[in-house]
Parts: sequence; structure tokens; C-alpha cells
Amino acid sequence: MVTMASLRFSLVSIFLGVLLINGIRAARKWDYEPISIDTTSSDDSLINFDIKIVRISRGEFGVTAKVEWNYDTTEETMVEAVVYRSSSGDENDYKMLPFSLPKQTFYDYLNTYYKDVIIKNFGPCSNIPQFEDKFQPPWPKQTFIADKCLIDGEGFPDILPAGFYKIIFNCTGADQPSWSFTAIFKLTNKMF
Repeated sequence: MVTMASLRFSLVSIFLGVLLINGIRAARKWDYEPISIDTTSSDDSLINFDIKIVRISRGEFGVTAKVEWNYDTTEETMVEAVVYRSSSGDENDYKMLPFSLPKQTFYDYLNTYYKDVIIKNFGPCSNIPQFEDKFQPPWPKQTFIADKCLIDGEGFPDILPAGFYKIIFNCTGADQPSWSFTAIFKLTNKMF
């Protein structure tokens, strides 16, 4: 015979089990604050950047940008990125991490990292080119606008140690401008 106490215990156990299983889902365990984004271009008439960090609300920051792209990419256009981490933010404290983007053609980059990370984080708040399968050249020569883009972490690791992260992205090519950006973010662990 089932007593009322054991029935309540069973229902509570099932409820707690459902809550625990629901809480196990993978989710980003960090928050970020952009510290700085610096850009360089060897020819501002071919590619020009105006990038700003904007405060959306308390503790919430985004990126607003205008990129004037006025040159043709080719199979010789190459990109690469290196990521560093520092626990203090001191320039001498940064150590290289294994999260790098090896030197590759711009089109290979578009079909991998750009499609998996950039479109998912910046697509909803900008006019960057978006595609489902494989990118079909040419890359458009136009002005790209991003308005208060929040990085939700799609495509990034779910767990990262707290600290300062520096990303250095470079793009080069024969008879093309060389350009780069350096972004520094402060990551903190989420409490819940």
C-alpha cells in the first residue's frame, strides 16, 4: 500500500529530476565586456573601419560598426587570427591560446569560421552577407553596417577561464590592402 508521504516523495523526486536534467543543458558560462577594438588598413580608400563599443544597458555591451569595403577579394586573399589570454590584462601577461585561425584563403574562412560564428553572432544586427551552404564569390564591395551587436557566444566554447582575451585578426593579399583588427575582451564567469 502506497502512503501519502511516499507518493509526495516520489512526485518531489520526479520534479527535482526534471529540473536537474533541464539545468544540465550546455550554455555559455561566461559574460564579456569589450575593452577595445583597434583597426589598421594599409589603404583607407579600399577598406575603412569605424568601430565603436556601445553600452546597451547595465552590464551589457555591444559593437556598432561601419566597414567600407571597396576592393575585390581573390583566391590569394589570406586571413589568420591568433588569440591570447591574460589573467591581469597587463600587456606582458598575455599568453597564446590554441584557439587560433590558421592562415587560410578568405573563401575557406567564409565557409567555416565566418559561417559558424560571425553570421550567427552578427547576422541579426547587420547587413553582412549571409548564406546557407557554400559561399559563392564575389564578396560584395559595399558598406557594411552593424548596429549594437551583442555577441551571444554562438560558436565559441561554453566554458572559458575568466580573464582578458586579445584577438588579432589579419587579412592580406597580392595587390590588395592589408588590414587587421585587435579586439580585447574581459570575460567573467556567470554565477547562474
